[in-house]
Order: sequence, then structure tokens, then C-alpha cells
Amino acid sequence: MVELPWGLQPRESGERPFTVVRAEGRTFPTFRCLIPASEFRHRSQGKHYRFMLADGDWFYFAGIWRPATRDWPEAYAILTVEANDDIAPYHDRQMVVLRREERMAWLDLTRPEPDLLRALPKGTFRVERHLEVHRQAAFAL
Repeated sequence: MVELPWGLQPRESGERPFTVVRAEGRTFPTFRCLIPASEFRHRSQGKHYRFMLADGDWFYFAGIWRPATRDWPEAYAILTVEANDDIAPYHDRQMVVLRREERMAWLDLTRPEPDLLRALPKGTFRVERHLEVHRQAAFAL
């Protein structure tokens, strides 16, 4: 396990890094990675939401990483697909969620990519309204 910055090098200098990459119509034969998670959050129409697996289990996001170059550090991005029915009311896309038992199939290419890079069935996620708490940058007495 390694800690990498989130965001692949942009095409043009000064642009934002690529933090997500569309999976549809693409293959990823190398540089695959997993990002462990227990939930993800999204803001929609000014409200904050948390998305967790309905069974409470933790999971992985399917990701890709790139080696460092002279101009950019080793980094990763998360793959996305069209949102499933649980997430679609809040956003049209979602990060690819892999259950724990699918992790090695993603890393080792032992299952076809379309079997893994897909939205999970309706009812997979529990959605909760989340009150965003602004964290204090520093605290001093």
C-alpha cells in the first residue's frame, strides 16, 4: 500500500489535474490500483450527501495510476461510470465501486473489465443527508 496524490497530470500546464476518468469504451490493461473507502460524499443543489454500501461493508474504488514524470509526481485517478439508480437523483456519474471480493479480479485482470467497471444494482447504496462541518484549519490557546 502506498500513499499517492489524487490527480493525474493535465494535458496543458495550468489546467486542473484529472481526478476521475470515464471508464466507458476504454480498457486499462496496466497501472491498475484500488482506493479503499467506507463512504463517499457529494454535494447536490447545495445539500451534502453521504453514500455507503447498504450492508455497511467497506469497498474499493477502481483506479489507475501513472508513474512520476519530470513534471508530475506518481499519482492516481478514480474510474467513473453512469450512476446507478441510488445515485442518479444526485449526480449522473459515479465512481466505480468494487466489493472487497472483486479486488483481485481488478488487479489481476481475471475477469472481463465490463463485469467490473459497471454501476452496482439499485439498493446497493444507503444515502444519508450530511451536514457539512467546516473544519478549523488550526487551533491555538
